[in-house]
Amino acid sequence: MAKPLTDSEKRKQISVRGIAGLGDVAEVRKSFNRHLHFTLVKDRNVATPRDYFFALAHTVRDHLVGRWIRTQQHYYERDPKRIYYLSLEFYMGRTLQNTMVNLGLQNACDEAIYQLGLDLEELQEIEEDAGLGNGGLGRLAACFLDSMATLGLAAYGYGIRYEFGIFNQKIVNGWQVEEADDWLRYGNPWEKARPEYMLPVHFYGRVEHTPEGVRWLDTQVLTPAFPRNRGG
Repeated sequence: MAKPLTDSEKRKQISVRGIAGLGDVAEVRKSFNRHLHFTLVKDRNVATPRDYFFALAHTVRDHLVGRWIRTQQHYYERDPKRIYYLSLEFYMGRTLQNTMVNLGLQNACDEAIYQLGLDLEELQEIEEDAGLGNGGLGRLAACFLDSMATLGLAAYGYGIRYEFGIFNQKIVNGWQVEEADDWLRYGNPWEKARPEYMLPVHFYGRVEHTPEGVRWLDTQVLTPAFPRNRGG
């Protein structure tokens, strides 16, 4: 009878090698076209510039996800102390260019997009700015995350996924006009919803002390929220 595998041995069987081999231009082009056809379900006859941005973002994300999974496997193996950084604001900004630079993919992506008859800078400008805050505090929180990632710390950021980001500003007839920043109207290619971990969110209520401990009663429960993993 075969010996049951330990948890450590089971995790080692989960290999992501070969999922996102994007080190050269040909692989980037292949992955770009695959996402355009099978993720966005479009071809070059009907695709818009925004579709091309999403195809490129998913292409880069493939490589990011492979590294993220390997990192999580390493953490489970070594069980290091973890940092959980909580902030009401995370002014992450745009993710595509930052991720390409961090993964060493910018040159390959630039050449692949050029061979496809597109312009990388134009696609980068299409990305919505994830301005989840009012400026200083949110930008500082984002910088902390970048710094902890650079140092190789097992760190996670927890915040609020606001439906609207920081306001858009326009000048109309010489006056400043503020508009809501509907940054999620086209979706966000960098996040992965986890509905299987849905949790209720409680507000208000009262606290009651009992022999069994403290109880939180008569709360107002909002629509259950579930965590989302965001790459970057």
